[in-house]
Amino acid sequence: MTVKHPRHPGSYAAFAHASSPGGQDLSQNEDALGDLPTWRLQDLYEARDSASFNTDLKKAAELAQAFETKWKGKLEQAAQASGSEGLGAAIEEFEALEDLAGKLGSFAGLTYFSDTSDPANGKFFGDVQSKLTELSSHLLFFTLELNRIEDAIIDRCLERDTKAAHYAPWLVDLRKDKPYQLEDRLEQLFLEKSMTSAAAFNRLFDETMSELRFEIDGEKLPLERTLNLLQEADEGVRARAAAALSKTFKDNLRVFTLITNTLAKDKEISDRWRGFEDIADSRHLANRVEREVVDALASAVREAYPRLSHRYYAMKAKWLGMEQMNFWDRNAPLPESPKALISWNQARQTVLDAYGNFAPEMADIARRFFDEQWIDAPARPGKAPGAFAHPTVPSAHPYVLVNYLGKPRDVMTLAHELGHGVHQVLAGGQGALMCQTPLTLAETASVFGEMLTFRALLNKTADSKERKAMLAQKVEDMINTVVRQIAFYEFERKVHAARRQGELTAEQIGQLWLSVQTDSLGPSIKISEGYETWWTYIPHFIHSPFYVYAYAFGDCLVNSLYAVYQNAEEGFQQKYFDLLKAGGSKHHSELLAPFGLDATDPGFWSKGLSMIEGLIDELEALEH
Repeated sequence: MTVKHPRHPGSYAAFAHASSPGGQDLSQNEDALGDLPTWRLQDLYEARDSASFNTDLKKAAELAQAFETKWKGKLEQAAQASGSEGLGAAIEEFEALEDLAGKLGSFAGLTYFSDTSDPANGKFFGDVQSKLTELSSHLLFFTLELNRIEDAIIDRCLERDTKAAHYAPWLVDLRKDKPYQLEDRLEQLFLEKSMTSAAAFNRLFDETMSELRFEIDGEKLPLERTLNLLQEADEGVRARAAAALSKTFKDNLRVFTLITNTLAKDKEISDRWRGFEDIADSRHLANRVEREVVDALASAVREAYPRLSHRYYAMKAKWLGMEQMNFWDRNAPLPESPKALISWNQARQTVLDAYGNFAPEMADIARRFFDEQWIDAPARPGKAPGAFAHPTVPSAHPYVLVNYLGKPRDVMTLAHELGHGVHQVLAGGQGALMCQTPLTLAETASVFGEMLTFRALLNKTADSKERKAMLAQKVEDMINTVVRQIAFYEFERKVHAARRQGELTAEQIGQLWLSVQTDSLGPSIKISEGYETWWTYIPHFIHSPFYVYAYAFGDCLVNSLYAVYQNAEEGFQQKYFDLLKAGGSKHHSELLAPFGLDATDPGFWSKGLSMIEGLIDELEALEH
């Protein structure tokens, strides 16, 4: 769930893969997978109750109060001064506080997501978030007061104060929030109430999902392992897994419906007070992308449904010997798919080789995640599902979480999250205020890393059946990343629009879900009873409303970027690293210009989608 770092410190932020990799009974496969690493959170702090953590937490609170005393009400004066009394010095202090508080929040979040079933972890996470929110209330004035200073004064400050000039991209970016700022006391109320509103319901969702169990053949499995059974070759296993998922989701519909209604209303209240026009405008602002660009992307993908998902699933149904696939067959393996599990060492080497063939520096950075224990790989009870790369803060290093189960899709997930990790390491040089990349570009390195890994594997494959299975898997991943995520975006739009007319029943939400799924999946997928509840387990809807279109944005962008790479003579790698190192210091238009790409061009999205069509063409050609 890619979340842009909030403007107050200490909040948990993570990047996550769009499709949950699933899970399976690991007891039979531990030897085949090899030794799976767990992360070294001691690089941040030794333990929850360590002296260093408690000292830093106390220090952060004291520094925040001292910062408020020193600078509140004096920023316009500072903008006309220089040196230790100047605005640059104030921003420098603020950034140091962001880094310290972010480190504390990252440790609490990563500890919690290591085992969400441990009540001590939940209490620790909640207590730390509460203290960091209190700390943030002393810093809230800073950005609000900065945005009240006249542009002319800021412009003169940037010419005179070299420290302030360093933060010019951040200041320019910050002023985009100005039209939506509220009076200071209201902003403080929104901040403090977040702990008992959105944050509380986010935690309720996480802990509920962690505790759910799905009964299959007398065995009760957690979500990850049950989802993974949808990728099994045995149709009966897939059907039983789908039935178990549908039953447990239905049994818990009341709580998920309450969470969805509450968060949608909470967002509507915030949007209304801030003056956002469209239900997704706050996300577009956070992403620093124009609504028109996102609308063009969504429109292009919807128009391509027949050429992409409808066409592919018709082919797949034929390969599986079915007239129409059931919804639980969507991610079924082809008969030609390799059955053997891929060991962790094989996955590691596959990704590092692919990265190294593109640029040795990229592989060197990725290798550190393995060598220095920055990855948590085993799927275990209580661990957060799915996968993410968490940037922590520039003074530390990122961490990657995956639930590795040895499937080819898990290797792609590893390549994806390591792409995020490389991006986060490179962008860290921008500092705590400018390292966070907007979501529209946050998926660039991850999807590019997947593409490098896929192409490297495909180039080594001479067997036509294996090649067909690999191409099909890649097409499915791209459909999941582009078509499915835009369908998710359309579903969210419908839910949030309908919620403005009143509270929604579970049946109403289910009907909205089925309407977008029917449109996006097409006639070759049979939508039967039970699937109307499957909206319940998607974490993006809860943690980051309208997040999902960033995946489609990133995939189409990378398709275009990869086409440039294939035709480039020299210099592409350096331009690519410059893009990653920029972090959040530049708009997407500036970062894409060196590659001759423009996301505002109506043809841009068609170019990206045409690569998916090309792979489907190749699959079709293998049939003849």
